Amino acid sequence: MQARSPSGTFWQGTLLRPFLQFHDTMEHMPVRRNQVRALAVIGAIGMPLYYTLWHTLLPQPYESPILRIVAGLLFLPALWPARFSNRCFSIYLFIGLTFELPFFFTLMFLMNHASTLWVHSLLVALIVLFHFDTRIAALAYLGGTVLACAVFALIGDPAFLLQREVLQQLPVHWFAIAVLSVVKAGRQVGEQQKLAGLAAGLGSVAHELRTPLVSVEANVRGLQRRAAMPENDTSDHAAATEALARIQFEVRHMHHMIDLFLLSASAVNQKMEANETVSMHASVLAVLARYPFASSAERDSVRLELRSDFRFAGQGELCVVILLNLLRNALKSLQRAGKGRVRIIIDGARRTPRLLVIDTGSGIAASRLPLIFDRFYSYPAHTGSGIGLALCRQIMQAWRARIACVSREHGYAIFILEFPQPAR
Repeated sequence: MQARSPSGTFWQGTLLRPFLQFHDTMEHMPVRRNQVRALAVIGAIGMPLYYTLWHTLLPQPYESPILRIVAGLLFLPALWPARFSNRCFSIYLFIGLTFELPFFFTLMFLMNHASTLWVHSLLVALIVLFHFDTRIAALAYLGGTVLACAVFALIGDPAFLLQREVLQQLPVHWFAIAVLSVVKAGRQVGEQQKLAGLAAGLGSVAHELRTPLVSVEANVRGLQRRAAMPENDTSDHAAATEALARIQFEVRHMHHMIDLFLLSASAVNQKMEANETVSMHASVLAVLARYPFASSAERDSVRLELRSDFRFAGQGELCVVILLNLLRNALKSLQRAGKGRVRIIIDGARRTPRLLVIDTGSGIAASRLPLIFDRFYSYPAHTGSGIGLALCRQIMQAWRARIACVSREHGYAIFILEFPQPAR
């Protein structure tokens, strides 16, 4: 094996590393390549077009047909980005960005003695440059700028590099680069948060559907084994009936979960403002009738207490979303604690009508209570998508209503929904 020279190792390990790893970023993705191709079309047309403009129609102190030709030719390979491997595309893109943007525009800026036209042109070039990967853009900016200054020092007046017209542009460029980098970083953080929310939502869906699917699969296997046995056991019929009933329940439960996720998804995308008058008692009865309780014992653990019905300005479908989420959370709390009951109290006789959903299950820790209505926060961790309670609060706020929670860990949780009196 041949040993690498120290200079070669430094070149590949230090200077080349950012753009040799460039293909690990989003820059080689099809959408990004299409953007590069669009920029290449603009550049390939723009180079001769602006040469004609600045040389003939609106003459500038300096123009170079050779630089324009080289720049135009360098754009052409990007018109067929699919022909490049990821690594070759990254290297080509780095060379192209370095020459086309910081080098070309800085050299033209210097050769035209910092004219207003080239001050603006150079700033636009840097803005375009820093829409690409920040590491590559920074390396291209440094390399292209230094190279342009070196070329200008050889063919122009080196002393001009230290003139006020040149130096005063540096703080403007650095400020623009800093702002672009911060904005891009914020956009990337927002994208990561969206992906995290999507991942949490998908994880919740997978978790909710996996358990009933496992149960369905186990019951189906049991039925298959019984079907293969001689029909001499009278208990098989009862066992098969029980297994079919369990399958029916699990399928109903999955349908319910799918309905809840679809309702929540549609609620996020629709207008939540009140547009109808809703009866709280009728809404609660509808939710209790459609909820897939795991057993009669679970159903019996939920008690409805009607002190006085009330009507409020809202949306019936969105009220169902709120009640389903609260009932589901309460029953999960009972399941975690292995004890407790759920009380739903409709109290419309008060000056401020309210609904109480009380469970005596696992409760919520005091340190966690202020966070439970935050989007993507789930308690306990990894038990849901963290969307349900945040959506409930969003809907209630749209109705000018209020939702709050008081709780004691290992003791109880009380969700309080207060509604304004309907206009008479």
